[in-house]
Amino acid sequence: MTKPKLRARALGLPVPGTPGPLNAITDVPGVEVGMMELLSSEDPALATRGIQVQTGVTAILPRGRDPIPKPVWAGQFSLNGNGEMTGSHWVRDGGWLCGPVMITNTHSVGPVHSAAVRWIIETYGEIWETNHVWAMPVVAETYDGVLNDINGLHITETHARAALDNAAGGPVPEGNTGGGAGMICYEFKGGTGTASRHLRVASDDFILGALVQANHGMRDWLTVAGTPVGREIPQDRIPGMAVERGSIIVVLATNLPLSPGQLERLARRASLGIGRGGTPGGNNSGDIFLAFSTANEMELPQLSGPWRQMTMLNDELLDPVYLAAVEAVDEAVLNALCAATDVPLARPSRGMCRAIDPAKLRKLCLG
Repeated sequence: MTKPKLRARALGLPVPGTPGPLNAITDVPGVEVGMMELLSSEDPALATRGIQVQTGVTAILPRGRDPIPKPVWAGQFSLNGNGEMTGSHWVRDGGWLCGPVMITNTHSVGPVHSAAVRWIIETYGEIWETNHVWAMPVVAETYDGVLNDINGLHITETHARAALDNAAGGPVPEGNTGGGAGMICYEFKGGTGTASRHLRVASDDFILGALVQANHGMRDWLTVAGTPVGREIPQDRIPGMAVERGSIIVVLATNLPLSPGQLERLARRASLGIGRGGTPGGNNSGDIFLAFSTANEMELPQLSGPWRQMTMLNDELLDPVYLAAVEAVDEAVLNALCAATDVPLARPSRGMCRAIDPAKLRKLCLG
């Protein structure tokens, strides 16, 4: 059995902040994450076009499988819009979302969206059917065509449903997992990463968690704990990658009571989190971020009365929350890099996408 790779913090990298128990988005009570991967390395019959299949789906359930539809307040921000996140217009206008948040590859948004709609209809049952409530799930994407036969359209609604059905609390698999299966980060193997931060406000404890699908950055940009490590590791770069052609999706979750406006501002801080890793947010990169809060539980607006009340944090106390988001996003990207493993390029004759060498990374950061 292959020994699990160490995460950034366990590797000894100088990562600031105090994480939650799992150092994962699932530290936020009620949040569940599910994954599925479709890999021709495990099922050679998938490579029908003679091109490797290395892709998948990630599902995030903000309130798990609660059969009562209870939206979460939310905010959305796009640092660079070369990508897709369905439902984002409504999140910005309405300030909330209901149902799962999904992440996959660029050409699979359609079937994943259909699976999420079907999950909503089936999970919320008669409440949804009898009240003519629309479903508008969030589905985001990044491009995995360098490592995956993306034009083969291998992801189906059944695969997306498997990710939803696999959703659970507990540790979140990182690296070549879920929608991150075929993703590249700073020209190393990237993918799924997560982290969390403990927050204390007055006498109360809260959690902020981040999950990323990291598929962004050029090698020379990579910076870890202030050290420009990417330029010190020139080996095994991706052939033909003269400019950035990736993206990153960031999902921030918290049980801290925040308003939609505060959550939109929190989502903006993901820009600073990914910036700590060195990316300037390249022109061809879709850097798209979502933040939601499970506090201030509410009924669907279509089913509730005329008035709405909520508790929200005093804006003067937001600085530690912003810092927690920046730290968690930065560490989540590092965890994606540290957990990833080598993968052949989509056409094997072209070579490999190598995972970063943890020992070399540690030496460059710590000397």
